[in-house]
Amino acid sequence: MPKPRRNTVFLPLEDTLLVKQRKPAPHEFVLDAIAALSPRTRPMFGCLAVYVQNKIVLILRDKPDQTADNGVWLATTEEHHQSLRRDFPTMRSIKVLGKKVTGWQVLPSDAEDFEEAALRACDLVLAGDPRIGKVPGARRPAKSRTKKAVKGRAR
Repeated sequence: MPKPRRNTVFLPLEDTLLVKQRKPAPHEFVLDAIAALSPRTRPMFGCLAVYVQNKIVLILRDKPDQTADNGVWLATTEEHHQSLRRDFPTMRSIKVLGKKVTGWQVLPSDAEDFEEAALRACDLVLAGDPRIGKVPGARRPAKSRTKKAVKGRAR
């Protein structure tokens, strides 16, 4: 017995594609300022991580419900904090990470000189300043469910 045919309506291609709209990048002027380096971005912890070549250099954060650490995060190390603070007096450690001092530092978006400071940070990234940027560690492979299932049965 043949299967009954469904009544199919053919729509123009534009109407059939449902594309998820991406929200705009926070502090998009930062990406524009370093565009010459062809930065790559990836979502990270509800923020936008910015990579140049093999280094993560910045994170852009603008969360309306948790504003304390909104701004431009600089990937750096503790040894560079003092010299960077001379360039960025409003720079501070990230509060949301729970430590007093972290390698990540923020140029807070509520600072009076935020855009100016963020653009100065972009100039340092463009110049290849060694104080900004970290090569991320190797990602740990995700544990597969099959290994967990086998491990659970072995007990």
